[in-house]
Amino acid sequence: MTGLHGGQREVLMKYSKRDAKAYARKHMRGIWAAASTPFQRDTLAIDEDGLRRNIRHWLDDLAIDGLFIAGKQGEFFSMSLDERKRVMKIAVEETQATKARAGGNAPQTIMSASDQNLDTVIELARYAQSIGGDYIVVHAPTLHFHDAHDECVMEYYKYISSKVDIGMALWSHPDNGFLMSPQLCSRLADIENVVAIKYSVPREMYVELTKLAGDRILVSTASEKEWLDNILELGWQLYLCSSPPYTLQTKVDLRMREYTDLAFAGRAAEAKAVWDSLQPVRHAISRTKPKEKPYAHQKYWQELLGQVGGPVRRPLLELTDAEKAATRAAFDSCGLRLAGGTKAAAAE
Repeated sequence: MTGLHGGQREVLMKYSKRDAKAYARKHMRGIWAAASTPFQRDTLAIDEDGLRRNIRHWLDDLAIDGLFIAGKQGEFFSMSLDERKRVMKIAVEETQATKARAGGNAPQTIMSASDQNLDTVIELARYAQSIGGDYIVVHAPTLHFHDAHDECVMEYYKYISSKVDIGMALWSHPDNGFLMSPQLCSRLADIENVVAIKYSVPREMYVELTKLAGDRILVSTASEKEWLDNILELGWQLYLCSSPPYTLQTKVDLRMREYTDLAFAGRAAEAKAVWDSLQPVRHAISRTKPKEKPYAHQKYWQELLGQVGGPVRRPLLELTDAEKAATRAAFDSCGLRLAGGTKAAAAE
């Protein structure tokens, strides 16, 4: 059928609204990554070829199960509405191309429709649905001057749900100025097409939510350091998500994939040993990341891995030469195995 997006042909969803929760429970699992957006150095336009190259590497070489598109890692706050749509479209094209190359099921996508302007949220959500995105994610609204938030947030998500059929993930994080309580999230879990939550909160909060609503929505958080424990102790099936799936791994060093699969198979001790072996890599990243330059640092780390990083857009800051040198030295000594048979020396 034909959609409302410039004559574009609209893609039928893989599930109905009423089946969204069951579909996500079956298919939304494994390691998902929050995609960065590379920009061209001369114009700061989206580097479409670079984005496609990264996605192919993440899906084909790193065996990532799903991609979180145009979120905070993707610098959505610096992008126009058309640019956000373009990134979504590229992600759908590349996941479908992966399916054509490898057969089987295509890796999945979750598109960030987050915005302070509700009309923009609805437009992006409808666009994601129309092009074959699997799910959307919408962060809680920033509510200025509010001393309480629950009823406003409840109405916000109910309204979005009334406008689209696509499965929706909630997203609560400190940037909003408040955190949604486990009790509020449990109420939101009853909305028909709410399927998951990216819950960027202290562990005790997401443990409580898992107990309250884990049978109705998939609970996850962005911390890779806590992912293994959350599989083993909470029975989680979904890492949703941040950049570690493509910053801690290479084509020949898939230790996050390895410990995840071992944990899913119930081989906890082996999984923990692999998880422990990544500590030098985690430490190399954390100790060289300038507090005001997380985006530029991540993109430079990606370049060291052979991915397309590129510059950041204002107001974000670039790394200095000295910061790059320190990061390169940490990268070279972190122990990641690299393509071509080389290996960074293990940090002591």
